[in-house]
Amino acid sequence: MTPPVFFASRHVGAKKARRFVSSCSWLLLFICFVLAGCRSQNDTPGTVVMVIESSPNNLDLRQGTDAQSARLGSLIFDSLVRKDEHYNLRPWLATSWEQPDALTWVFHLRDGVYFHNGKPLTADDVAYTINSLIDGTLVTGKSGNFASVLKAEARDRLTVVVHMKRPDEGLLFNMSDGLFGVVPSGTGSDFGLHPIGTGPFEFVSAVQDKDVILKRNPNYWMQSPPPPAGAHRVEQVRFEVVPDAITSALELQKGSADLASNVLTLDMVHQLRRDPNLQVETGLGSQAFYLTFNVTDPLLKDKRVRQAVACAIDRQAIVHDLWRDQARVANTLLPIGHWAAANESEMVQYPHDVARAQHLLDEAGFHAGKDGVRLTITLKTSTDESTRLMAMVLQQQLRTAGIRLNIRSAEFGTFYSDVTRGAFQMYALKWIDSNEDPDIFHYAYATESFPPRGGNRGRYSNPKLDALLSAAASETDQQKRRVEYIEVQQILAEDLPSIPLWYPNNEVVHTRRVQGIRQRGSGSFEFLRDAWVQ
Repeated sequence: MTPPVFFASRHVGAKKARRFVSSCSWLLLFICFVLAGCRSQNDTPGTVVMVIESSPNNLDLRQGTDAQSARLGSLIFDSLVRKDEHYNLRPWLATSWEQPDALTWVFHLRDGVYFHNGKPLTADDVAYTINSLIDGTLVTGKSGNFASVLKAEARDRLTVVVHMKRPDEGLLFNMSDGLFGVVPSGTGSDFGLHPIGTGPFEFVSAVQDKDVILKRNPNYWMQSPPPPAGAHRVEQVRFEVVPDAITSALELQKGSADLASNVLTLDMVHQLRRDPNLQVETGLGSQAFYLTFNVTDPLLKDKRVRQAVACAIDRQAIVHDLWRDQARVANTLLPIGHWAAANESEMVQYPHDVARAQHLLDEAGFHAGKDGVRLTITLKTSTDESTRLMAMVLQQQLRTAGIRLNIRSAEFGTFYSDVTRGAFQMYALKWIDSNEDPDIFHYAYATESFPPRGGNRGRYSNPKLDALLSAAASETDQQKRRVEYIEVQQILAEDLPSIPLWYPNNEVVHTRRVQGIRQRGSGSFEFLRDAWVQ
């Protein structure tokens, strides 16, 4: 059987990348054939093993900002509201809410909800959670999401009143799943080491760079539908940290792991579709891959250099060859079809154009040397396999425009520390959950959102953009908000502090012993609540 090749030969550097990936595919097939085995003897019938690329940086959703923290944290904690498949906000812990005026929100809480330690959830817990994000109790990048909040208070056992400094239509989204989780009143800054929530799963243990174990909450307020006759509800999940995608694929074929969500390259997913013991669930995704520049860097402070990088990248070719057309090119961070997303005709576009890239670099004063190199930029990435392969292709594509790209990969903790400290020229990451609301532009690009108060890691600052973001956040008319957010996206497309790349599909690979998987656009692990084991 010939392993699939997903880099078309017409692209610069494609042959080297193709040989590398093909050899990995052959190695994967050979190892899986030799080592195929059975599950660990320690696993109980209701236990599943799910591989994740890295340890969560903090299981306290008030502090965790990486993908693993959001995914696992959403199983441990409940939010006030929850996004539906169209990103509309629906009741969850809050059964209803109203705004008696522009500076007041009143939330009515669900009765009969209990924390994992048996304590009933009350308005005091919700008020404490909100206040801890703004009163200095925590140092967290999420405090910027609540900068418009003056204070929260409990009116009675099940009613919370949030008083605002200024109108903020993004508040509700910032209280949704993946971004917000209610904690017991009085919890401290080290709460992420032993989290206690009200969610469908309880925390058992965590070992850095090894695993996180959660067990089903038997007293969860929302009952799951019963599994088919003879099947077991998922009672415990061991999230095994496996940084290497080939090893993850091997674990699935051996049966020593049951699930992998968006951790394998498309080449590997294609291979594993042929395994009779595995299934692949594919669905449209909302997460967005992107590149961010440090705009304070001497080489990158000129927007023409950033625009040149965008022109040198052939995103459509990468989507076709690397992602096997299981992704869509992105021109903004908002998901396709979002009410506030600008369309192509409303923004500056950067189609693949090497000549334009070279012209922009000439204008910026970066002329080709004898070796054809105009400037050298370092790209920092995690050790995630898909990201590393993407970096290899970007390295070859940028070379055609005279840009030498050095790649520095590190395990996620080190990489993320560098990113938040601004110790980079460029980095590659993906937005998960946060980009489903237009307030992502405030979190990622507002001047007041420099870390640790937000996610403006490239230190981009534009007073006009700041004013537009403030106006959009306080506007209650959605059509008027859309006009303001379109202008925000037009400014970002011109200044280009980041390059939106693509929206990958969600790919969940699982053994056939696990069934009932219904994935969501955000790529969350919510399906574990209703899945069952045969």
